[in-house]
Parts: sequence; C-alpha cells; structure tokens
Amino acid sequence: MSRLAGVALAAMILAHAAIGAEWKMAATPLKTKWADQVSPTNALPEYPRPQMVRRAWQNLNGLWDYAVVGRGDPQPTAWDGQILVPYPIESPLSGVKKAVTPNQRLWYHRVITVPEAWRTQRVMLHFGACDWEAEVLLNGQTLGVHRGGYDPFAFDLSAALKPGAAQDLVVAVFDPTDTGTQPHGKQVLHPGGIMYTATTGLWQTVWIEPVPKQGIDALKMVPDLDAKALRLTVTCAAPQVAAVAMDGDDKVGEVTGEAGKELLLPVPDPKLWTPDHPHLYRLVVAATVGGRAADRVESYFGMRSVRLGKDAKGITRLLLNGQFTMMSGFLDQGFWPDGNYTAPTDEALKSDIEVTKQLGFNLARKHVKVEPERWYYWCDKLGLIVWQDMPAGDTGKNDEAKAQYDVELKALIENHWNHPSILMWIAFNEGWGQHDTERIVAWIKGFDPSRWVSNASGWTDMKCGDVIDMHNYPGPGCPKPEETRAAVLGEYGGLGLGIEGHTWTGKGWGYRAESDKANLTASIIKLLHKVHDLVDNPGLCGAVYTQTTDCEVEQNGMMTYDRLLKVDAEAIAAANRGEYPAEPITKVIVPTSETEAQTWRYTLDKPADDWIKPDFDDSGWKQGPGGFGTAGTPGAIIGTVWKTDDIWLRRTIDLDTVSFRDLHIRAHHDEDLDVYFNGVAALHLPAYITEYDVFPIDKAALAALKPGRNTLAVKCHQTVGGQYVDVGLVDLVPRQYWRSAGK
Repeated sequence: MSRLAGVALAAMILAHAAIGAEWKMAATPLKTKWADQVSPTNALPEYPRPQMVRRAWQNLNGLWDYAVVGRGDPQPTAWDGQILVPYPIESPLSGVKKAVTPNQRLWYHRVITVPEAWRTQRVMLHFGACDWEAEVLLNGQTLGVHRGGYDPFAFDLSAALKPGAAQDLVVAVFDPTDTGTQPHGKQVLHPGGIMYTATTGLWQTVWIEPVPKQGIDALKMVPDLDAKALRLTVTCAAPQVAAVAMDGDDKVGEVTGEAGKELLLPVPDPKLWTPDHPHLYRLVVAATVGGRAADRVESYFGMRSVRLGKDAKGITRLLLNGQFTMMSGFLDQGFWPDGNYTAPTDEALKSDIEVTKQLGFNLARKHVKVEPERWYYWCDKLGLIVWQDMPAGDTGKNDEAKAQYDVELKALIENHWNHPSILMWIAFNEGWGQHDTERIVAWIKGFDPSRWVSNASGWTDMKCGDVIDMHNYPGPGCPKPEETRAAVLGEYGGLGLGIEGHTWTGKGWGYRAESDKANLTASIIKLLHKVHDLVDNPGLCGAVYTQTTDCEVEQNGMMTYDRLLKVDAEAIAAANRGEYPAEPITKVIVPTSETEAQTWRYTLDKPADDWIKPDFDDSGWKQGPGGFGTAGTPGAIIGTVWKTDDIWLRRTIDLDTVSFRDLHIRAHHDEDLDVYFNGVAALHLPAYITEYDVFPIDKAALAALKPGRNTLAVKCHQTVGGQYVDVGLVDLVPRQYWRSAGK
C-alpha cells in the first residue's frame, strides 16, 4: 500500500469510528432486553454459516453509508447518513427507521479491507439475505444482480480487487414489498391486522472469506438409517474429497471419493436425532488434489428418518425414526420490535427456541418467513422440529411471478436441506398466491424425498402431499386422516392478552380475549387437553398454536412482542406432559339454549345508548327463543333466525346469591360479542368460536351483580360467514390435577 493510500484509509477508519460513536437506536414503542447490547462494533458477530465453517473470514456488519433516491436515479454522490447493517432500514436498530417505497432505491456503501494474504485465493463476498433485488458493485465494477429476499448469495471479488487494502463496495437495492408479485411473506407497506412492517435491503450478515480456487462450494447431506450411513455429496472444483464423521472426539466413519458424486459415509449404530435427544455428529470435509488437502470445512449432521405409516389402529401417522411423535408447538413468525426481520442478537434468536422448549413444545412452524442459518442451527442443536413455510406472495398472478416462486422455492430447499430439524416443507399458506399446487408438490417430493410436504396449510387443499391440514380458531379441530395423508392442525388458539407496558400500540387483538395471565394459562391448557384428545380420535399428528410472541398489533402470543412470558411456564409444560387440571364441576346459574331454548328480548335495529341499563324500556323489542343465528354455523343451536349485521339482546335474571366460587360466562359467538351486567361491561370477545365455551368476567361487572333481579344485555356483530350468539352463566368449582395416562 502506498503512503498516500495508507493515510486515506486511516482517515476513513477514523471518520467511521467518530460517526459510530454517534450512532443510536431509533425511537421505538417497544424493544427487547437484547437491544441495548447492540452497537456498531458487535452487530451479530457470530459466524453466520454453522454447517460449512472456515476459520478465516471477515464480518462486514457494522456502519455503512446509505442513501434513498428515486428508483431510476444514478448512484448517489452523497449519502444521507449511516445505517447499522444487518438491521433493515425500517427497523429501530438500523438507526434510521425509514420506509422505502417501490418508487425508490436504497443504496449502501462502505470501504472494505482485504488482507494481502487472501489474494492468492478466491475472495468471496457473502450476503445472508437482502430483500429483494440487489446489484453489487466493487470499485465501480458490477459483480452481479440477485433477486430473492430470503436466500443467501455470494460473488467472487477477485477480478474486481484493486491494488492496496481498501476496496469500495456498493449495494443497490430495489424492493416492491407487497406491490410486487414476488414472495414477501407478511411484509406490507401499510401494516395492520395480521400484516407487519416491511424489511428492505440487507437484513442478514454480510461477510467475506478466502476460498481456494479448488475449494468446496456446497455440501448435501441425507441421513440413511437403513444403510447406517450419511449420503454425502460435495460440490467443488477439486477432483477428490475426503470426509470424516466424529462423535465428540471419536471418529465413527470416513470416506473418500469423487467430488460431485454421492458418497456413503458410514455411521455405525447411529445415535438418532429427536427433539428430546437432538444428537449431532461433527463432520470434517476436505477437497483434495494429488492426495493433499486444497480446502477444509467443518460441519455437522443428524441421523433421522421421516416417513408416513400406520399405527396399531390403522391411523396414518407421521413417523420420525419409525415412531409416531406427536408434534405440538408454535406458529413462529420471527418478527422483532427492534430489528423487524432481524433478531437483535444471536442470544435473542436462540431464546425464542429455548422458551418454546421450556414450555414443553417440540415444534415451530416457521410462518411465511425464512430465518438466518443460525436459527436452524439452534433448532438442530436444541431439538426443535421445524415445519418450514415457503414465504407467501402474489405468486400465482402471472408466468413471471410463478417462475420467481420456483426460483426462490428451490433456493429455500437447497440452502436448508442439511438441517435435521426441518421435517416438512409447506408450499402455500391459506391459498395465498397458490398456484400449480399438484405440480409444485410433486417437484418438491422429487427434489427432496427426505421430508414431508404439505400442499397448503389451511383452506385450499388440493388433495396432494403428505398431510391434510386445517386451521381452526380458537379450536382445536382435526381433519379426518386419509389413507395416504396424515391429519394436522396447522393453526389454532390465538388467545389474546395485552400486558401493560409491553404492547406495540394501545389497542391490539387476539382471536379471543383473556383477562389476565391466570386465565390465559387456564384457557391454553384447556386447548392443549383437547389437542391431546384428538391424537387418538380421529388421529391428530401435529398441532400449531398461534403464536410464539405478539407481533405488532397482534396480542395472541404466549410472549409479548418484547419477549415477556405471558403464561405460567410450568403449568403449560405440565399440560404438554399430559398433566392437566381436572375439569371443574360446572353449576349452571343462568342456562344457555344448549338443552332448552331460553327466551330473550331482541332487536335488529340500533337502540338508544342506554339499552344496557336495567331500567331501559325494552317492551317494544321482539321476543324469541335462543340461540340467534343462521343454520350451518358450526356449533349453533338455532331458536331464532338472525341474518343482519347486528343484534341486541336483553334478559332479566334472578339470583338467589352473588356468592360464587368462580362465576364465568358460558357463550358461543360468531362474531364480535359484548356482554353487560346491569349496565357494566362484563366481557368483550372479538372474532368467533365454533363451540360453546366459558369465559372470565370483568371484576367491575361481577361487583355490579346483586341478589334478586339483574339485567343481562348482549350485543353481537357479524361481518362475514356464519353467525350466532347465545349466552349464559356458570359457576366453576375446581378439582385437583390428574395425569392423562398414556398421552
């Protein structure tokens, strides 16, 4: 390096250090405990590719220059400021927190240094992921363009390197988010409901490494329990490869052979990978030329098998290592209040998995998102089964969109098929962008026959693949198992509880509201009990509770968005072990119309505001038997047909006492339900349920009850689909815990 170049580089480093000292996280309504650990010098410093490790590498995470300009504008000559990579520009941890529109382009810039010793090899620039289209330039020379928001990609820098250590790196990003047809998951420009803030640009680790010219490019590992071996394919330019399998420090098998060909690496008496005992073997692979190692990487693998089969009752089951293992866990969306798509730290990424295991679950359905490699590494290591969604988009719109879906689906599978934790690929979620389903499922089965395939989780089942999957909120429910397809429950639950000081906004939602931690825990345990009952009849094989954490305005996680646990962990874990509170003794205080029709006053026209008051004159209202709704609504017992958007109900009830052990409302509603006691709000339930259930009562409403005559007032609002409402009161007398034998 010349003296002048050295002075310039030193000045650049000092300038970046000065700006780095000024960096701070942007304002946010919520952050996790890990956010304060992040700085420009330690942004995700861990090695990003645990299944193909080289010793020499350089992390490029940290402060980069950025600018947002018009999509058609040339490369900017001045920068808007600095951004902390790899946190997306929309995130607080980026230090910017700025939206990028489809009419704009996001530019990144930084100077990188390449050690002189690396220049005899290929210098590879790696991107964990960049959403969505990235053009990469080094020293003004275009290295290439990548399209795809979830898959890693790399470019060889060697030909574009200039003399000296300092090299000028630029990345230009275009992202149409939900205005395009590409896979984008739940990212939208205008978040709300079940859709969330977008991620644009670099959102996983950026790094460089030296790779020998005849080095290893890829590994493919397929466990074969019948052969007691690992089927290993090594892609590299060298003619020969050698591989050694290790169990700790003990060598268990080795193989040499031709690069690019499948080799059988012996694994005698294999220790199996299961969620309870996630055993992993070490793997060392070398590319050899003339008997000498030209390259060496370290990896790992797990030995396990996946297939369909029948149990003793003839029920089609999902078999892991030849045994039926009930899979129960979370819908896991992988969003963060401080990093959006990017976890603030590796410890945070790991923590979600640890909490899932702590609660007694063994499954995560990774929902329309693909995580960084280290998330799957922790699933492999800690023992968490993964059902992996293909990210959704408007991918069925035209031939170009379908082709892009195929490209990104292939990348998803190729980049993750070595992880023993991933047991199922899910092609589509709820019909979003669904197209050519039979073709796609057949292709996946042929491309990766070592895993199950779901054609669609919920909704539009095209009767192909290995599972029939339903969504049922709150549920649970179970489709009927088929001769060649097992039954799974792809989504259920969604019980909502907002914790003060831990919400994204003041107002949030769940599929059913709970009043506090104790009631949320009790309600989830009831759902888990029902899930386990469905295992034997009709034959449920897997169930996915919505969801791991709250997500922006959604408040239906078992943790808040900033990762505070909202349930009694040991009680949930006990339920997952088959230990449940016994069903309470139920004493009917005010009957519903389940066994005998109850008479109500009702109106379909909006009444005066004081309609909930005891002294309101409802003599002009109609009178009819409950329940109220339309035939065909699941769980409904129709006494009076109701087809309008809203219905208002009133009923006078006589109470001998107000001393109850645990008074609850028993109700069935479709959709939004509000209940009042003597003019005081007792219960609000959004959305709908499909059967009668019991719900806790607000303390102020309980206090409003009195011996003698009381007024029960009810409103139900309907938007789409079936509709129904019926309400009563029950007193619940708890019993002791019991263990569900054999579950």
